[in-house]
Amino acid sequence: MIDRIDTLDLHFQDQRHIIAAYLLPHADGVALIETGPGSTFPMLQAQLAERGLTPADISAAFLTHVHLDHGGAAGHLARHGTTIYAHRIGVPHLSSPERLLTSAERIYGDDMDALWGEMPPVPEAQLVALDDGDTVSLGGEKLTALDTPGHASHHMSYVVGDVCFTGDVGGVRMPGEHHVELPLAPPEIDLDAWRESLTWLRTAADHHDLRRLAPTHFGLYDDLSAHLHRLETALEAADEWAAQSLPGWDDGEEALQDAVTDWMREQAAAESVGDDAWAQYELANPSWMAAQGLHRYWTTQAS
Repeated sequence: MIDRIDTLDLHFQDQRHIIAAYLLPHADGVALIETGPGSTFPMLQAQLAERGLTPADISAAFLTHVHLDHGGAAGHLARHGTTIYAHRIGVPHLSSPERLLTSAERIYGDDMDALWGEMPPVPEAQLVALDDGDTVSLGGEKLTALDTPGHASHHMSYVVGDVCFTGDVGGVRMPGEHHVELPLAPPEIDLDAWRESLTWLRTAADHHDLRRLAPTHFGLYDDLSAHLHRLETALEAADEWAAQSLPGWDDGEEALQDAVTDWMREQAAAESVGDDAWAQYELANPSWMAAQGLHRYWTTQAS
């Protein structure tokens, strides 16, 4: 059985409550949900050491998807013997991350290394591809993988006990806040698929008697139903804003980023998000990236 769920704050960019990894000690070893990026691997090691552990103690790591803030350190853990589990579509990017890194470099440019650090490949022998409904035993406790696209086509959520680890498809929420944001980074945003994933999460919540939800950004929440309702509201608001604002947009990329930032800040202010919390939301889920993601979604799918 799972002894406990321990939230590890990876202190991304030396800030609290931006990226989490979840530690699951169990009868047969220690599992990890998410690895964080390569840039925070030293902090992951430090967090493990505080608990009397080393990376060699992590027998399995489960990635919700392979974006750098979620799975960039997978190769570092693999060097210590960890088996890495991920969506079948995402697995090839872990063994050969060149295309993923090239895509990220186009977005982040000279900030790439400072933000994300090194992403070494994971040997194929240490990779396990997951499909919807697959289960893995963790010391007698069953982990169930749920195929939940929308933020990315290769996105998995994981059910363990009464908790669903939702990666990015469960939204972004800061501790102490009710506001839930959609992480809309390019290139694979699909709001229709996201709606279907929300339906699947609600079905899974009933089937598994889920009571808690753990998004990677950030923390463990016990108001699962209310959180999913706020996420659904955020999704519809994003679709409506895009439909009203993006057709015929010709004011340029910078103006679009400003418009999306203003809209997202207004959404947060309506939920009483203060300046300090807003800065955390922005670091976890930059509005300038949301502008790119929404524009790509609208031009390639919605329109």
